[in-house]
Amino acid sequence: MKKVTLIMVLVAGSLTATVTSCKKKGCTDPTANNYSDKAKKDDGSCTYNPVDETTVQVTSNITSDVTWETGKIYVLTSRIAVESGATLTIQPGTIIKGEAGSGANATCLIIAQGGKIMAQGTATQPIIFTSVADQIQPGQIVSPNLDPGYTGLWGGLILCGKAPISADAASVQIEGIPASDPNGLYGGSDPADNSGVIEYVSIRHGGTNIGEGNEINGLTCGGVGSGTTISHVEVVSNQDDGVEFFGGTVTVTNYLCWNGGDDGVDVDQAFNGTVDNFIVIAGDNTDHCMEIDGGEGATEAPATVKNGSIKGSDAAMLGDFRDGAQGYWSNIYFFNFPDPATAARGTLTLSDAVSQTNFSTDGLLNFATMQITELSGLALTDIFMNGTDAAASSVAAGANTVGADKTEFTGWTWADADGQLSDF
Repeated sequence: MKKVTLIMVLVAGSLTATVTSCKKKGCTDPTANNYSDKAKKDDGSCTYNPVDETTVQVTSNITSDVTWETGKIYVLTSRIAVESGATLTIQPGTIIKGEAGSGANATCLIIAQGGKIMAQGTATQPIIFTSVADQIQPGQIVSPNLDPGYTGLWGGLILCGKAPISADAASVQIEGIPASDPNGLYGGSDPADNSGVIEYVSIRHGGTNIGEGNEINGLTCGGVGSGTTISHVEVVSNQDDGVEFFGGTVTVTNYLCWNGGDDGVDVDQAFNGTVDNFIVIAGDNTDHCMEIDGGEGATEAPATVKNGSIKGSDAAMLGDFRDGAQGYWSNIYFFNFPDPATAARGTLTLSDAVSQTNFSTDGLLNFATMQITELSGLALTDIFMNGTDAAASSVAAGANTVGADKTEFTGWTWADADGQLSDF
């Protein structure tokens, strides 16, 4: 049997075919006896192995500028970091899949301090982050095999910037990343720090549990600065939060969380940025649709969260403001929450004395124009606790005058394709 290392390449769609052997008379393949040793060419009898050029394995950190291309699938085989000085460009329609790592080996994509991501999808070609268990292909919006309820199949997307945070140090290690990895450091003194652009991106089935209180969110923003652009982001079925902000100053517009395993919007460490035009669709395991904490260090700063529509579930709270929460919450519509008297859920609370003082006395925590379609017979004081009912009103279903503009999420999100936006 003769083996020829390479004779030709056949191109058929997205596959190439490389020759592996050409068999002569006497071999098990009777058609191989027409191969010409003298001419050294294939007469049609050679054996080829197809190679899928649409799938690229990503096995090491990104240390120089690289582009992930439209029409291809990139598989994260481990924790992958875009290191300082490098830029990862992701073209529209690209799919990124994470393998099922766990513990310290959880699969995720980290944009380290000084690194950049330029993930600029479009309304017709969103960029999709998902699990290797997902058989989705470029050009598809809906998974052909995974139910939208699957969570924790890989990690998530983590941005680490140099904007100010309120923690026990100016720079600390991000949640979900081992302390031994310096690419997990975030926080600094540059409020205008730029980690890149994220637009029209859907993040699905993530949230690997590293340990108690140490999970990976769908999108984690640690000290992300105002020079960063984040717009049109969908997080589907993350085992932990949809998005969590650890300090920073970034503005996020047009954000949707569907079936979060913990919180829809989570704010920590004196986040001083803005979330504008957002939808939270609670799932069976969603805890707080909004969980808002104050600073953990000496400094405090207010967040701004506005123009949101929040659909509850029997398991969900409207929001919990705690640990000295500060900021401005306005133009938010709530519906589909349970009776707090029977479910011990379905309320908006200020759960510590400092948050209550910030609201009632110091003017550091503010609510304006909250509307709710509540169950018959409930009073606003049953739902909006600690005096926050003064900023709330009751409206009939569909009669709300505040909330999100859902058209920003139509056509490109899985939630829209699944009919989840019909109630908004």
